[in-house]
Amino acid sequence: MSARTIRIASRDSQLAMVQTHWVQAELKKAFPEIDFVVETMKTQGDKILDVALAKIGDKGLFTKELEVHLLNDTADLAVHSLKDLPTNLPEGLMLGCVTEREDPADALVVHEDFKDYQLETLPKGTVIGTSSLRRLAQLRYHFPHLEFKDVRGNLNTRLRKLDSGEYNAIILAVAGLKRLDMADRIHQAIPAERSLHAVGQGALGIECREGDTATLEVLKAIEHGPTLHRALAERAFLRDLEGGCQVPIGVNTTIADDNLTLVGMVASLDGKQLLKDTVSGPVSDAEALGTQLAKILRGKGAQAILDEIFAQIER
Repeated sequence: MSARTIRIASRDSQLAMVQTHWVQAELKKAFPEIDFVVETMKTQGDKILDVALAKIGDKGLFTKELEVHLLNDTADLAVHSLKDLPTNLPEGLMLGCVTEREDPADALVVHEDFKDYQLETLPKGTVIGTSSLRRLAQLRYHFPHLEFKDVRGNLNTRLRKLDSGEYNAIILAVAGLKRLDMADRIHQAIPAERSLHAVGQGALGIECREGDTATLEVLKAIEHGPTLHRALAERAFLRDLEGGCQVPIGVNTTIADDNLTLVGMVASLDGKQLLKDTVSGPVSDAEALGTQLAKILRGKGAQAILDEIFAQIER
């Protein structure tokens, strides 16, 4: 009989389950004497599929129900796509671990009729599906001749809508497609010059209770230091701008010789304004770099853009 059981909370979507079972297997490898039990549930973001994400409100859209289980002590840890985890967590909870990042790029996935095109060569009026304001704003900025349409549902649902001809192309995360063994659907990995990725995209964030030293010790087995530093910089940048996952804020981070470089972007929804800048410094200053970059962009006018977006969303 196991000396200990650790309860893992997860959304019940296909991608969430693949990610959670990976975490479960990696922890079991490191701690074979512990039972790791997965408990699944639906979040608000999983249930409301006929409304654009930005209109629902993004604070904890895919995380709140899992956090309730942590706070009620009916789960010990919760596995999230880090990009879905708000930068300000409920009192009593903390980001306990960040796993090694998969490719954080966005992917162009096309209908069969558009297989001979790249993003840069798509003809005027091509209909592209995305539920992300970040992707929408950047692509409108670079490709104003294309048309954009909201698309909701899990990854398989979105692919079905694409293949049925409802869209000519859709934008998805490279990481999600790879984790679901659908890398063959990646027509083009969109370069960062065209679409900076979401904060935390491609990494998993594992949330737990503050002060739960036993669980935190276990999570060290799957922590990835470089990804953690990149995530801390990105999340500090987002937190300082007070932007949720449904605001057009994009990032890209790299680490070389203990030096972290963070690129950040804020864009207007119509794609007519796009502010971008870069900071670099020691990885030990990751969060300070994120805050510094936010202040630079705010000085360039980012706050006015964000205020207008918040007003539009509320309308």
